[in-house]
Amino acid sequence: MRSPVLNVARSILGQPWHWRGGSVDGIDAGFEPDDLIAQLLLARGCPRDGIEAHRTPTIRGFMPDPSIFRDMDRAAERLADAVENGEPVTIFGDYDVDGATSAALLVRLLRQLGLDPGAYIPDRLMEGYGPSGEALLRIGEGGTRLIVTVDCGAQAFEALALASEAGIDVVVVDHHKCTVELPRAFALVNPNRLDEEEGAAHGHLAAVGVAFLLGAALLRVLRARGWFAGRPEPKLIDLLDIVALGTVADVASLRGLNRAFVAQGIKVMAGRRNIGLAALIEASRLERAPTCTDLGFALGPRINAGGRVGKSDLGVRLLTTEDREEAREIAAELDRLNEERRSIEKAVQEEAEQLAERQSNRAVALVAAAGWHPGVIGIVAGRLKEKLGRPAIVIALDGDGIGKGSGRSIGGVDLGAAVLAAKDMGLLVAGGGHAMAAGVTVGPGGVDALADFLDERLAADVAKARDDRALLLDAVVAPGGVTPSLVEALEAGGPYGAGWPAPRIAAGAVRVIKADVVGQGHVRTIVSGRDGRSIKTIAFRAADNALGQALLGAGPDRTLWIAGRPKVDDWGSRPAAELHVEDAAWAD
Repeated sequence: MRSPVLNVARSILGQPWHWRGGSVDGIDAGFEPDDLIAQLLLARGCPRDGIEAHRTPTIRGFMPDPSIFRDMDRAAERLADAVENGEPVTIFGDYDVDGATSAALLVRLLRQLGLDPGAYIPDRLMEGYGPSGEALLRIGEGGTRLIVTVDCGAQAFEALALASEAGIDVVVVDHHKCTVELPRAFALVNPNRLDEEEGAAHGHLAAVGVAFLLGAALLRVLRARGWFAGRPEPKLIDLLDIVALGTVADVASLRGLNRAFVAQGIKVMAGRRNIGLAALIEASRLERAPTCTDLGFALGPRINAGGRVGKSDLGVRLLTTEDREEAREIAAELDRLNEERRSIEKAVQEEAEQLAERQSNRAVALVAAAGWHPGVIGIVAGRLKEKLGRPAIVIALDGDGIGKGSGRSIGGVDLGAAVLAAKDMGLLVAGGGHAMAAGVTVGPGGVDALADFLDERLAADVAKARDDRALLLDAVVAPGGVTPSLVEALEAGGPYGAGWPAPRIAAGAVRVIKADVVGQGHVRTIVSGRDGRSIKTIAFRAADNALGQALLGAGPDRTLWIAGRPKVDDWGSRPAAELHVEDAAWAD
């Protein structure tokens, strides 16, 4: 059994502290930057012979042959036929960021190849998730005989059957979990098909990443046919800014190819060549080049706001427009809708938390109520999951008692597979997803049966995941070691995100000199260490939990170890480092 770091076997939040990756040595000022980066990479599962590739991740270094995926060549050949023949093509996308970026990528690529593709994004409230038979037939009646669905379609059995019978070719580009039986698509490209072999290694890709690979396969087919003789070949790499946004916003694991997508995509985004993205960055009030965190917490939520509480196609329109004035107008509207979304979300979250408090014995927190806005339930489910430390599903009931729900899971608990199993048992009208997120449609009176099923199926997995919970650390430093230069050195091991967590350090021992509550229940402190140095800290949304109460009540007579993410606060005249506290432990 591993010895806990700093002998913290049970912190204020009730968890042990361990070295990430099982390391027994922390970092200190004696490490050279390259040594530090190597340690960060190894602690995140990077093989020793892959350190150089992961240090500077490139598309060339991680890109697989697109042909390893089932149906990829068939899909690329069909799209190449459309390009050569000037056929009408429609891209049918989901209403979230992954769907919007996937659709935008293919629209922009096909435009460069001479087509004028349409984009169809269903309305969340009126049409729901994924392609309906009615929508596909309506698109077909408008003259389109080739539809590409992105970030949806893997479970659209009835809709794709109707399209096939009507002579419409549908290419599905998805990443959600599949069942053994597949819908009747012309081609279905999805690394999470159960019959995938080599391609299954890329099951962590977001749909926009799969769309990028389809784009690469399409260009290769056209190149082999001589299409680019006398024509310029599009530079697919110029679309990596869109790929990075969709990958981060969909919380895809930043390992392997995703790591390269994001690292290189952020560089492309810094050039602000995409007019819509540039307008969105401006509307987000970002004056510097966007970071990975900005993609997840500033840009992604604004794109999402269109599908959640506004017009579902705003994101695709923004990312594909070439009109600067239109881009500014759409970006401003998305910014406004994002503020509206926050207000709606807050009200739903408060009610959901009250309901969740009554079911503390459940492995999965499943709450449902009438009147909740379906556009915010996924965000609220994520909040509940973080607060409760277990999977959460939030369901909005309509006037007929039909529930549309969204769920978020914790590491080690495959929620998507459980939802598919519930669907197979007849407990859902519709449902699907992946390990960390899923969507459900429940018939009238079906909420309790679903809750019982998920509780029984996932109880053991949830218990194990929670028992295995520990705060993983990369370093222990004195308060004076929390500096901008340390933050800069740690950032060199990025990009960080899902599956590639940002560095976490412990600092101390410290005494709390000042503590107060700011904003929406955030606990802000100034702490001082034995080295005579003081640092600012903040614990977000912690005022009502054990961590926040300990920080507020510690006073200068008790000492603590504090653990969290070091960040640079550049609001003042000189940049200073601060610690975003995630846990603490008594040191005296």
